[in-house]
Amino acid sequence: MSLLHGVWAAAPQAAAPHASAPVQGVAPASPLPAAPAVPASGRTQDDGRIRIQLVARDQVDLSSEVSAKIASMPFRDGDAFRAGQTLVSLDCSLFAAQLRKAQAEADAAVQLKRVDDRLSQLHSIGQLDVEQAAAKAKASAAEVAYMQTTVHKCSIAAPFDGRVVKRSAAAQQFAEPGKPLLTIVDTGHLELKMIVPSKWLAWLKPGHALTVTVDEVGKTYPATVARIGARVDPVTQTVDVTAALSGKTSELLPGMSGWASFAGTGH
Repeated sequence: MSLLHGVWAAAPQAAAPHASAPVQGVAPASPLPAAPAVPASGRTQDDGRIRIQLVARDQVDLSSEVSAKIASMPFRDGDAFRAGQTLVSLDCSLFAAQLRKAQAEADAAVQLKRVDDRLSQLHSIGQLDVEQAAAKAKASAAEVAYMQTTVHKCSIAAPFDGRVVKRSAAAQQFAEPGKPLLTIVDTGHLELKMIVPSKWLAWLKPGHALTVTVDEVGKTYPATVARIGARVDPVTQTVDVTAALSGKTSELLPGMSGWASFAGTGH
């Protein structure tokens, strides 16, 4: 108690805040949502199914190995092709002319070597002349082989059955070595990619059977585990798994997704 100007006033006391009393004008914080136990890409259902994605075993960016004008590119985005079909043809008339010249020079070098060999047998020329003729014949043959390889690169054939994903060039454009012309994908050999809990390694092995239901087509396909990742993610405790589809899957495309169910283990 203190006396101030003749008036008794009680000394102020700090009131202890009540734990449950909200502060005026500030809304109480809502509880944070629980973090998922498994990442979305590897999430499982209550029945043990796991999310998968279809990927192509091979996807290739085709490019030219020589500098030349594009003569033709008959396939467009989405077109299907067979292994061995010509996907890109280059105008290599200049290289073809150089090949014919090299062949003519090689023929002349071979003929000269034959004459020198005969003259050597008659002791009409020295051994040095014979060796020089032989060396010229070898050099001419090497030039022919080089030009044949160059001309062969003027046609780009499909390395597998598949479809065109993207065209990055067109006929009459100039192709530069290493610059992509076409992106193609092998649609005949699709694989399944999934992320599974690492504890599944106790029973999941290569060759294990599973079935896959693909969302986009609503059908179920048999498959088997082909490969298991080489390491476990220490944070999520998951591992990458690749499976191979069995049977005919011509209606499936890379990028489709679905659910996998494993047989024989209750998963």
